[in-house]
Amino acid sequence: MNLNALDLNLVRVFDALLRERSVTRAGERIGLSQPAVSAALNRLRHALNDQLFVRRGNDMVPTPRAESMAEPVRAALREIERVFQSAEKFDPAELDRTFTLMGADFFSMLLMPPLAARIATLAPGVSFRFLDSARGDVSRLLQEDEIDAALERPLDVADWISSTPLFHSPFAIIAARGNTAVRQAGIAEGERLPMELFCELPHVLRSIDGSMSGSTDEALDRIGRKRRVSLALPHFQAVVLAVANGNYLAAVPRQFAVWAAKSLPVATYEPPLPIAVPEIRMYWHGRHDDEPPHRWLRNQILEAVAALGFRDAADAGGTGD
Repeated sequence: MNLNALDLNLVRVFDALLRERSVTRAGERIGLSQPAVSAALNRLRHALNDQLFVRRGNDMVPTPRAESMAEPVRAALREIERVFQSAEKFDPAELDRTFTLMGADFFSMLLMPPLAARIATLAPGVSFRFLDSARGDVSRLLQEDEIDAALERPLDVADWISSTPLFHSPFAIIAARGNTAVRQAGIAEGERLPMELFCELPHVLRSIDGSMSGSTDEALDRIGRKRRVSLALPHFQAVVLAVANGNYLAAVPRQFAVWAAKSLPVATYEPPLPIAVPEIRMYWHGRHDDEPPHRWLRNQILEAVAALGFRDAADAGGTGD
């Protein structure tokens, strides 16, 4: 094709259509009107002698030619962005960008409100989206730039994914204040629950895939014991609410337990056995290692985590998960 017929805006339109599968949404993504996107698509079709996208219902579906161009085009745009950003002096106050993060509701509830407030004063043009952990495969979402960073437990990831530790996340055991069985056993808040009571009472489990066992069950299996998981829910907030309104126990991150005990009628206890303590990490695509806005965002997340005292809460716990 004649490269004189191609400009960068056409490439941006192509990438936006690949991501959004809609002329209207593609225009919203890159700040162009629907007629402008349609005109750019027609220019691309003429230049490449291919339909590129065909309408199927409400979607614009890419042709095989368009699909084959997807990753090279995204790689080219990322490199152009990197070159120009590295040549500019970065000023957060002038940043106009939407960052997308992914993680458990632990983060959407405890981290995102103070982080968003912090960013609003430093970079008022920045917006956030937060996706639930159940959204999908972290590696794929990072590769396709669907998310900027994931806040997760240890993951088995490829070499091209960078990461840094955020904090350790031991679990505390929570029960409703006034839980009859705990009260009759004479266990004060903050004390260790007896193994028999721990295994006897029903448990709530946070499970994004519907499984009925977790790291607590693995620890119990190693010593030949079992607990009774009666309820599996996809969010920590739902787990805490179930405990507050029922006869359940639940193992939740200690940092979340501290928050819950201040906000809801639940009490925290130590688990009756050691459970592996996961290290929560932040993951991002290595291509963003030296990108000034992305590096700035990562630093803001690290500072927000430190301000919340998550590391201190972990250090205050024992060997529980």
